[in-house]
Amino acid sequence: MAGHSSEGGGRLLVLGAGAAQLGLLEAARASGLYVIAVDRDPAAPGFPLADRRAILSAEDEAGIARLAVAERVQGIVAPGIDWPVAIAARVAEKLGLPHPLAPEPAAATVSKLKQRRLFAAAGVPQAQTEVVGASGDAAAAAERVGYPCVVKPTDRQGQKGLALVHRPDELEAAVRGALVAARGSTCLVEERLRGTEVTVNAFSLGGRFLPLTVTDRVLADAPAFGVALAHTWPSVLPLPAIGAAVEAAGAAAAALGVTDGPTYTQVIVDRRGRACVVELAARLGGGHDAELCLAALGVDLNALALAAALGKPVGEERLLPRAVAGGACTRFLVAPAGLLRGVRGVDEAEAVEGVLRVRVYRESGVVLAPLRRGGDRAGAVQAVGASRDEALERAVHAAGLVRFEAADAESVLQT
Repeated sequence: MAGHSSEGGGRLLVLGAGAAQLGLLEAARASGLYVIAVDRDPAAPGFPLADRRAILSAEDEAGIARLAVAERVQGIVAPGIDWPVAIAARVAEKLGLPHPLAPEPAAATVSKLKQRRLFAAAGVPQAQTEVVGASGDAAAAAERVGYPCVVKPTDRQGQKGLALVHRPDELEAAVRGALVAARGSTCLVEERLRGTEVTVNAFSLGGRFLPLTVTDRVLADAPAFGVALAHTWPSVLPLPAIGAAVEAAGAAAAALGVTDGPTYTQVIVDRRGRACVVELAARLGGGHDAELCLAALGVDLNALALAAALGKPVGEERLLPRAVAGGACTRFLVAPAGLLRGVRGVDEAEAVEGVLRVRVYRESGVVLAPLRRGGDRAGAVQAVGASRDEALERAVHAAGLVRFEAADAESVLQT
């Protein structure tokens, strides 16, 4: 949507215009920036928030570099999705643009294999991991880490190629699926960690790791392994366990060389309070984590990410939490599989007490897939309350009012 002036605000290139980028795009628009958004999907929900849209893959590094030059941008940012984080860092360095990440640590953050190696060298607690190639001995690797085990590509996010393997007869298909999804030729066979899964959202300034929200990940049932249905704050963990999660996330950032900008770290805390890092992303969380942080603590992570991308100074006072809410929650919407014909009940959901926003990611005419990974979620409700439980209750109630009308999935797929 054109009409903004770049005078005084600057010109920003945003890699991605999907659901994961909505919060940052809204913040950029509100700040008066002239925004060029890149996405390969012409129907990406974030495009209406941009001044100019470019139908281009957020992974097309050469094309992004040419676009950045042509548009005379002052900054480039990749919020919400992993692989473009390294692209943004490399393009920024090539063009002499400010950026919170140097290319080397950025490359480490988008590779699970590099993360595992750097974590091991620094003593960061993590799952036992084996690297398996197309001709590797996956069976022996799985025996060493034990069943059930997790199989994943080394360079994908959002549950692409991810599988939980309970028995040896499931392993071959899981490895094959991971290798098909992978950009490279290897995948990981990992110990399945058990415990409470949390997300540590933080911002670093000059090497100082400043934690903000620690949220519980409420996960969907199988077969949607690893897919969050909700993020709830504050965590139900006792304070020592939360401290262990924060310490592990800070150690992970240090091991990868992330000294500035936002990080989103998934951590599993076991019954004894021991924390293990699943992975770290040097970006804003793709599940509206920045907006949840603003609702919970009054800290505007989207604005901080914009400042970092444009090379503007960030004072530590902007990271000081304020008591804004007793509890906050993001509850994702799940639609039936099939051809989406319409969405009802959004106004009713928005009217529920404590609900801050209701997002619907899909428009009529798209075919919705069954819930298997994060990209299959159809929207989100964010709510606050006097407590975590009240915020979750309000968000769940509002989510139940949103009705997705879809044609029969089986008949659509056959057609």
